[in-house]
Amino acid sequence: MNSGRLTLFDSPLFLGFDQFEKTIDRLQKSGSDGYPPYNIERIGENGLRITLAVAGFSMDELDVEAENNQLSIRGKQIDDDNCIYLHRGIAARQFQRSFVLADGVEVKGAALDNGLLHIDLEQVEPESSARKIEIKNAAANGNGSSQTIDVNSD
Repeated sequence: MNSGRLTLFDSPLFLGFDQFEKTIDRLQKSGSDGYPPYNIERIGENGLRITLAVAGFSMDELDVEAENNQLSIRGKQIDDDNCIYLHRGIAARQFQRSFVLADGVEVKGAALDNGLLHIDLEQVEPESSARKIEIKNAAANGNGSSQTIDVNSD
């Protein structure tokens, strides 16, 4: 992904980070107005909890989704057309808040309690993925064998 700007991931040493760069771009464009406010706390040795203040939202109006190392929380309230307000200080608004999850972080569950949405995460120790790569002789496979061409000089 090169849109005429230089980034950290333009280095030839970073292979396969295109999706990560797209995620960063998507997060920069997502709502950064500070609503709803949230906390992130450590729970135990490997646990995390994200708590969002979503007063006024019911469970049906909230959506939590984890996909491609990104956690997205959306809320959408629907205005009641039958209600006539004399003063409206509490707006029915929608939001989207996104968090990038590191490899090995799994969403364990979500709960709504007294206007607070708690999302529990667990950091799982990744298994070692180191493996030996066999080096083959290219000439033996016929892929790298050299050929000679005779040239007549008449």
